[in-house]
Amino acid sequence: MPSLDRQENVFVLDLGDGENRFHPDWIAAVGAALDEVEKAEGPRALVTAATGKFYSNGLDLDWLFAHSDQHQDYVVSVHQLFARMLSLPVVTVAALQGHTFAAGAMFSLAHDFRVMRADRGFWCLPEADINIPFTPGMSALIQSRLTPQTAHEAMVTARRYGGADAAAVGIVDQAVPEDAVRSTAIEIAQAQVNKTGDTLGAIKARMYAPALATLRDTTNPLG
Repeated sequence: MPSLDRQENVFVLDLGDGENRFHPDWIAAVGAALDEVEKAEGPRALVTAATGKFYSNGLDLDWLFAHSDQHQDYVVSVHQLFARMLSLPVVTVAALQGHTFAAGAMFSLAHDFRVMRADRGFWCLPEADINIPFTPGMSALIQSRLTPQTAHEAMVTARRYGGADAAAVGIVDQAVPEDAVRSTAIEIAQAQVNKTGDTLGAIKARMYAPALATLRDTTNPLG
């Protein structure tokens, strides 16, 4: 399960050491960690990271198929997590040490910055290959954070981007060696710890107002 640590003014949220899929309990644990970051006082920033082969492999499809009657509520909870990260009133950095797929890739896009391992691991939106269409909220998030050309390629072709390729098209900000992923993310976060609070929250809320409105729409989240 996710765990929160603090290194001086940078909170580090480790998402786990498995596939880190969006099980309801996992979503709740991440939300509780974000509560702690938000209620803290003084300069601060947030890094999300993981341990092992995956950063996150996305939705927990096994849980979803076993609880199909809760499909809409589950999607709403995922959208709420994306919206919260996108508008969080602290600077956020995703440290992508491993595979970052589907909803995990979308979650990374909701951060302000991304650092990815250069030599191994892929960032991918595989929905076109697995026959699961993006929800309106997911589409809005992706298109708000990537250039039109990159969003189109990633969404339509399900391309798997390695670190260098992801950096070249702006999916991630840096591609670095494996042992530098987390430390580089912390350095980026540490440089921005004084940008926090209501002003930053308002900037993000206004910058991403259309995407946030779509993500927070609970009347027809599945489209």
